[in-house]
Amino acid sequence: MFSAVVFAYSEVGLRCLRTLLEHGVRVPLVFTYEDPPGEWHGSVAALAREHGIETITGVDPAQAPWPDRIAAIAPDYILSFYYRSMLPACVLGLARRGALNMHGALLPRYRGRAPVNWAIANGETCVGATLHYMVEKPDAGAIVGQEPVPVGIDDHALEVSLEVAAAAARVLARALPAMQAGPPPGMPMDLARGSYFGGRKPEDGRIDWSWPASRVHALIRAVAPPFPGAFTDTGAGRLVFAHSRWSGDAAAHPQAAPCLYTDGERLYLDCSDGLRLGIDTLLVDGAPLDAHGFRRRFGAAPLELLKETRS
Repeated sequence: MFSAVVFAYSEVGLRCLRTLLEHGVRVPLVFTYEDPPGEWHGSVAALAREHGIETITGVDPAQAPWPDRIAAIAPDYILSFYYRSMLPACVLGLARRGALNMHGALLPRYRGRAPVNWAIANGETCVGATLHYMVEKPDAGAIVGQEPVPVGIDDHALEVSLEVAAAAARVLARALPAMQAGPPPGMPMDLARGSYFGGRKPEDGRIDWSWPASRVHALIRAVAPPFPGAFTDTGAGRLVFAHSRWSGDAAAHPQAAPCLYTDGERLYLDCSDGLRLGIDTLLVDGAPLDAHGFRRRFGAAPLELLKETRS
């Protein structure tokens, strides 16, 4: 089997590295990052070390001595799976057969950062995984393989991210025979038919209360914990909507919308378009609050969020 120097992180990185090892690909060197405590995904560094692979963390691979180290290995491929940084030409050119990347979207759509989060926030019903050649421009090289991943109306970013990671491993496994035979064929990417998104910031999770229920629900799902969360600031503190459910039901208190309230057992959020969402998990300044706790703290009347929002 061929050899590869691997740059990887997150769940996609973990599953793709495992796929390589399960299929007998020679991986002499892995570049990754140390995992902070409580990270939601598995550890690339731990998997590589378990297999006795030289593991380098937290370095710039374009700086000495790493290009010379990779050149000495003379890998058939350089493979990137959710590595946090773009690899420069001086690194990509060290692969004898080519440099390939796994991206968490159906390219050319959602090029760039945080593709799953952006796609869910934008109300997409399908995401996916794409294996493609790396070129100087991000996520722009010829496509070797893809697999779509459906997104349900109540699916949150974590569960979708895990499905995308599973799809990425399957895409890679299907590509391995062609990679063994030589540089795999690729289909040129038409960037004019795509889109590009930058990294998301915590402030991107702030809810605009003029939005309809579908868009509020999409944002909640896109940034639900372990991501930073969709939030609004009120006189009672920061409210983070950590989990919501879609029903299509009419708002119970449209004159007060947007507002939060309880029917005794469940929390609901009425939105500006006259529809409501079920709220399964609400955090107030980081502390979880169920329907009973909400009633004790805020009373039985709807909590009108526009009145409560801080200026």
